[in-house]
Amino acid sequence: MELVRQALAKISVESIRKHVEVLEGVRHPVSAPAALEQARVYVSDVLKTLGYSMEQHRFLDNDSEFSNVIATRRGRLFPKRRLLVVAHYDTVSNSPGADDNASGVAVLLEIASVLSTLSMEKTVQFVAVNLEENADEAVSGTGLRGSRALAARAKEEGWEIDGVLVLESVAFASETAVQTTPAGLPLEVPSKGNFLAAIGNESSNGLLQAFSQAVKRHGAALPVVPLAVPGNGEMLRDTRRSDHAPFWDHGFQAVMLTDTTNFRNPHYHEPSDTLDTLNLSFAAEVCRATAGCLMDLAGGAEEREA
Repeated sequence: MELVRQALAKISVESIRKHVEVLEGVRHPVSAPAALEQARVYVSDVLKTLGYSMEQHRFLDNDSEFSNVIATRRGRLFPKRRLLVVAHYDTVSNSPGADDNASGVAVLLEIASVLSTLSMEKTVQFVAVNLEENADEAVSGTGLRGSRALAARAKEEGWEIDGVLVLESVAFASETAVQTTPAGLPLEVPSKGNFLAAIGNESSNGLLQAFSQAVKRHGAALPVVPLAVPGNGEMLRDTRRSDHAPFWDHGFQAVMLTDTTNFRNPHYHEPSDTLDTLNLSFAAEVCRATAGCLMDLAGGAEEREA
């Protein structure tokens, strides 16, 4: 437990800020392909420097090749069993995407950093996925291409996934942010946008509970509103709008961690989604809770041999 405490004490708001600063800017396969590639290289280089085993998971979309970045720390005792932390690094065509989703990628990189000197019983993977957003914002249902490719591969290869934690826009929160509620949501939601939503499906209820418990166990100053949706969220389509949904569809436990995006953030998918609108202290608490949950689930944290 002491190693876990020491690791969580290393979480840095300034490190998260640096990552957002580097990533901020339109990162889109049509309107800004060079910036999208630069983001991939940046994420890959950071994770490689931290000592993780690296893979570029390549997939085709409209006859063009794109990549998900996978960083792996192999488990000591149960290497076939794995936990994934996932965030998408692309944006829509007109937004710099500081919250959506440089914030999620920044938290992913900070978790990877504070855990970089540790090994655990199970394998841990940090995955930055591409093409979460629609290539054409006018065409709905065309997103999640990178995570669809990844989840399909996991199913085909028989990956033993104990849980997927998806970081989807995790830095817009305040006591003055006005929170609205998706239509049909069977849950009373606070009117202040000062909380993190944790969304799982029925099959992911154990993972959802593990995250809620980790928030308390590791002292994260983070109000959390958990929701387990029926089935795979078919009746509540807003709960399927990120990279957790393909994992649900393939039978894996997955939870989306989110500031609820357009149900709170007026800058969602706008040119105004910039670093100066973000609450990075909130993002650091999301980092603490997610890293703590990951270590709880992966088990047996030990100093890694050089």
